[in-house]
Amino acid sequence: DICHANLCKPCVVDHISDGYDKHKIVPFQERRSTLIYPKCGTHTHKNCEFQCKDCSNIFVCSSCMASEQHGRHKFVEVAEVFKTKKDDIKKDAKELENHISPTYEDIARDLENQLANLDGGYEKITTTMSKQGEQWHREIDIVINKMKTEIGEIKVKHKDILQKHLDEIKQIQSLIKQTLQAIRKIEKSTDVSLTTEYSSKIREFSKLPPKVKVTLPTFIAKPIDPEKLYSLFGQITPLSTATEENVSSLHQPTTSVRELLDEPELVATIQTGHEKLRSVTCLNGDKIWTSGETNDIKCFNSKGSLLQTIQKKSGTCPNDIAVDSNGDLLYTSGTTKTVCKVKNGQTEELIRLQGWRPSQLCVTSTGDLLVTMFSDDKTQSKVVHYSGSTEKQTIQFDDKGKPLYSGNDIIKYITENRNHDICVADLKAGVVVVVNQDGKLRWRYTGHPSVTKNKSFYPRGITTDSQSHILAADRDNDCIHILDQNGQFLCYIDNCDLEDPYGLCVDNNDNLFVCELNKGNVKKIKYLK
Repeated sequence: DICHANLCKPCVVDHISDGYDKHKIVPFQERRSTLIYPKCGTHTHKNCEFQCKDCSNIFVCSSCMASEQHGRHKFVEVAEVFKTKKDDIKKDAKELENHISPTYEDIARDLENQLANLDGGYEKITTTMSKQGEQWHREIDIVINKMKTEIGEIKVKHKDILQKHLDEIKQIQSLIKQTLQAIRKIEKSTDVSLTTEYSSKIREFSKLPPKVKVTLPTFIAKPIDPEKLYSLFGQITPLSTATEENVSSLHQPTTSVRELLDEPELVATIQTGHEKLRSVTCLNGDKIWTSGETNDIKCFNSKGSLLQTIQKKSGTCPNDIAVDSNGDLLYTSGTTKTVCKVKNGQTEELIRLQGWRPSQLCVTSTGDLLVTMFSDDKTQSKVVHYSGSTEKQTIQFDDKGKPLYSGNDIIKYITENRNHDICVADLKAGVVVVVNQDGKLRWRYTGHPSVTKNKSFYPRGITTDSQSHILAADRDNDCIHILDQNGQFLCYIDNCDLEDPYGLCVDNNDNLFVCELNKGNVKKIKYLK
């Protein structure tokens, strides 16, 4: 198993004649199961089965570990590092094979389709020009031919642009294929050095190239005037090439495009009995959790029947609630400065803060937590990203060092969009603030001018759907604003007799649930086709 030599039983004795300790004989089906450790550079007769954590993870043998050079250092077994790295390699292979490579195939297919439809698009233009030319006398033929030549030249440029981007995509696909082949080789290898030296390229390949959109030129016909044939016959717009950031995620399942309904439909009204109903959350449409300005958190089914009531231990109302991927309830408590989980009827503390008080929270697509919070002196606000109870990231300032969020204890509902943007409804500032997953400001939304919505925009609840729409509750104008992922206003939901809309959530079927603060009702609304 060390020499990778295939042996029959009589050959074994001859094979190990130079020293049995140099070999390991295993059944054929167990071949390549023995790790090949690096030889120690200092003690050449020994293998390095450990790494020294204090010496940049260099390989060491048992004799090195006992030497003065590594006194009191921390060591880790190479076998453990090898196994962890192998797991990472398997994940990368799966990611490349199942997600990244198919995504690039889709991009290439789109460019190929653009190229395939190129002739048809340009043929329509030349046909339009020909029909215009038939109305003119012979003297206009020269002008027509000249303009067709211009179209042909633009077509060549158009084709070159698409072909260039297609070639770039093909090149990346080739690199992905090479990387996948290299990973497959490492997967089959027992060479520790080769495996531990492996460097993942997932982050590099996951950053998708910009989409290419080349707009066909148009032909604009003009009235016939023999004295100004060329200028009046028509106009060819220049070739327009635009690129846009590809914000789609490789880690999210693809979904079909769903258009907005012309008129959203009220599906159901659930009477919760809450005083000042502020929050609603759900994992799917079967069960929803609600909370208000009392210490009880209630669970209802889709028909409005009460299934469960949980009393918060501290006796004060929760600041916000959420449901994790396992269906367990989470809530924040400003008085105790904690984030808690209710699992199997038992409440456990996940996070306890010092100097800060948690406000609102949401569960990310990866099962992490995003929590808005404010300082004890109510002068600062921030968003903190947690994995379990471990703080991973703090989002507080923009690139110029200015606060992203208003500094106060006023509610700031939060949600994660499908493209991993982090969206915060900053009530006091009257703005929706959206940053990317690295915490960089993408855009701000301060409302949409409207004759009927004449009160200032102060957003409360916020949520997102499968189409990366962002929905923000506008209590003062009794409506919901729907934005696209780039902050462009799309429409209002204002026809379902909404009163004081507050907390929001969307289930896995894109049904919207809206809290009516003073009535204590949750309204279920269908707004996508």
